[in-house]
Order: sequence, then structure tokens, then C-alpha cells
Amino acid sequence: MMKSISLKLTLAFLLVSLIVAGLAALFTWQATTREFETVVVERIQDDFTTKATTYYQEHGSWKGITQNLFPRPTQPQQPNNAQNQQPQPAPVIFALADQRGIIIVPAGEYRPKEKISDAILAEGTPLEIDGVVVGVILKTGQTPELSATEQRYLERTNQALLLATGAAAIIALLLGGFLARSLTRPIRALTDATRAVASGDLAQEIHVRSQDELGELTISFNQMSADLARATQSRRQMTADIAHDLGTPLTVLGGYLEAMQEGVLKATPERIGVMHTEIMHLQHLVRDLRTLSLADAGQMSLNRNRVEIGALLRRVASSYQLTAEKNGVELSVKTESAPLSLQIDEERMAQALGNLVSNALRYTAEGKISLRSFMRNGRAIIVVEDTGAGIATKDLSRIFERFYRADEARNLAAGESGLGLAITRSIIEAHGGEISVQSEVGRGTRFEIQLKF
Repeated sequence: MMKSISLKLTLAFLLVSLIVAGLAALFTWQATTREFETVVVERIQDDFTTKATTYYQEHGSWKGITQNLFPRPTQPQQPNNAQNQQPQPAPVIFALADQRGIIIVPAGEYRPKEKISDAILAEGTPLEIDGVVVGVILKTGQTPELSATEQRYLERTNQALLLATGAAAIIALLLGGFLARSLTRPIRALTDATRAVASGDLAQEIHVRSQDELGELTISFNQMSADLARATQSRRQMTADIAHDLGTPLTVLGGYLEAMQEGVLKATPERIGVMHTEIMHLQHLVRDLRTLSLADAGQMSLNRNRVEIGALLRRVASSYQLTAEKNGVELSVKTESAPLSLQIDEERMAQALGNLVSNALRYTAEGKISLRSFMRNGRAIIVVEDTGAGIATKDLSRIFERFYRADEARNLAAGESGLGLAITRSIIEAHGGEISVQSEVGRGTRFEIQLKF
């Protein structure tokens, strides 16, 4: 059972080439034989015409032409000596009729002294002498007998055709093998790379050798492999970050509980408050992870209602107004004069905007934070902008990743899980929107949300 695509393609190329070469050889052989017979017939007709014309000019009539020029072959007799055997005349394939339509040289179906019709005479070739038609040459449709030289010519022609067909088959086999290997090389590379991915080596990249469908398939595989490797690395990093964020509060809680159980520490309100803070952080982390898992599974439920964006921005700003005043930060809201309303989940969107404002407050000292909304190109635009520390260019492309923070120090005491921006992006995308960021170190950061109506 054949399993190699290369072998199948090679045999397919060979089969097609053999069929094409065979048909070409057959048609060439038929055309050559037909044309050669035509040439022989024309030669015989010219010879017949010359003999008949000469005979008539010499004798002035057709009397005795059959016996003298075109004797009919007799039945061969067994000679006593092979040297006494006389060659028999070749059969005549043309008939000759006189000017009255009487057959004087019979051949084929035409019989001696047979009177033929004018219609048949009209199809023949007139034989003229000094401008006077003295006879008509009639074709019988018989195939002439070829001479030994002519037969050798046809045999050599057939041999040449066979050799050409064989040479074409060999060339087709070589070219078919080369083309098959060229076509299947990317497939073999993809197969090897797929096996490597299946064995756990995800970072596979195949050299793109063409711009055809196989080239596009190779490009897609390289992109898939890179995305898979990146996703796997991100998952490993996220697992490590979750273990870290869970481990720290659990270590604190375990230490306090063990000390209190052994009587080393007393359960004072301050110590219980520390334990409560750690528990709140764990709850916050679990809640954020659940939100992200729902977003990844496409199961984040949205309770959409008609919400006025200006009112939503003022609600979010009021939640962080006290914190902003304590930090010496000016928190402002600016909207267009005409109310702008959208069908959104108000609580989810408030959570997303709250994450942005909270993040801005963390990195803005005695500056400004503004929340704005307006229309642009048929879309609703929400902007959260600050004059804080800004984000380095190398970190901009990764700030929406889970647990990624440009500042490696984690504010666990504040209950931050490191998932705020990732949750914000998930909520915005669940609404069919987009979020982008622009920032410059020392001058601030600008988050822009685009939502469809």
C-alpha cells in the first residue's frame, strides 16, 4: 500500500506523461501513415497518367492498353526452378475510362467495358491531350502496395516514435520525481515540525520557500507555533504569579494562626485586622481570576442597558474623589454637551474604568487625572488620561498581560491582584470595543476606549 505522497505524485506525473506521449505518438503515426499513403497514391497516379498519355500519343487510341501497359496479375504457379519465377505486375489501383465513359482499364469495382454515369465521370481526373479530353482517371479507394523501401521508411518512422515515447517517459519520470520532492518538501517539514510540537517542543519555525498555498500554510504554522509558545510561556508565568500571590497571604495567615495556636501571640484586634486584609486580598484575587476565566471561555455575562456615558464617568470619578484629594491629584470629568448613551453593562464598565482610574492614581503624585467622552467617526470614545510617571516603551505592549507590571513591586497590602488591566481589556472586548494606550515616561499615560453604538 503506497503511503508516500511523493511516490504518488511521481507515478501520477509518469502516467499522465505516458498517456500524452502515447496519444501524441498514435496521432503522429496515423497522420504520417496517411500522408505517406497520400504521397504514394499521388506518385502512382502521376505514373499512371504519364503511361496512359504516352500510350495514347503513340497509338492514337486506347486499343490494347490493358494488355500492353496494365496486365492483370495471374495466379502464381509453382515453378520448377526459383530462378525461372517472373515478378508479377502490381495491381492497378486506378481505372481508366474513355471519353464516352466506357471502362478501358478496369480496377477495383470497375469492370471492363462498363458504362459509368456522368456523375462518376465528373468526380474523376480528366486526361487531356492537345486540349482534348481523351479519358478520365477514376480512383478506386484501394490502398497501394508499398515497396520495400517505403515499408522500411515507415518502420523506421515507427521506431523513432517509440524511441521518442520512451525518452519522454524517462524525462517525465525524472521531472516528476523532482517536482514531487519539491512539492512535498514543505509538507515533510510541516510533518516534522508538528511531531516536534506534539512532543513538547513548541518553538518551531519552518523556512518559507514559496508564495503559493503551501507557503501560506507554512506562514500560518509558524504564526501558530509562535502564538502557542508565547501562550504556553504566559501560562507558566501566570501560574507562577498566582502561586506567588496566593503564597504570600497564605504564609502570613499560616504564621499568625500557628503562633496564636501555640500561644506565642495573642489574638489582638490589630493582628486580626492583618489577617482580614490578607483574606480580602485572596478573595479579590479569586474574583479577578474567575472574571478572566469567564472572559476566556466567552461566557462573561453582560446585563446591557441604555447608559448615559457622562453619568457613568461621574459615578466612577466620585468613587475615587476622596483618594485623589488625599494624594493631591485633581480628578475631573469632561463630556460633550449632547448626552451620549450606549447599550452597555454599567457595572462591568464601571469596573473597567475603575481599574484605569485606580491604576492612574497609583502612579500620579500631585498631578491631574481626567475622564472624557466624545464622538469620533461614528464611535463613542472614552479617555482616561493622567500626568503621572508614565510607562516605558518596552512595557507598553505587555501591560495588558496578566500579572505583568512595569513596577515589579506588588502592592499586596492594597489588595491589588495584578490583573486589573487584563480584566479591563476583557470587559471592553466583551462589549465589542477596543482599548489602546499611549504613554511617555515622566509625562503621563493616555488610555482610549472605542465602543460601537
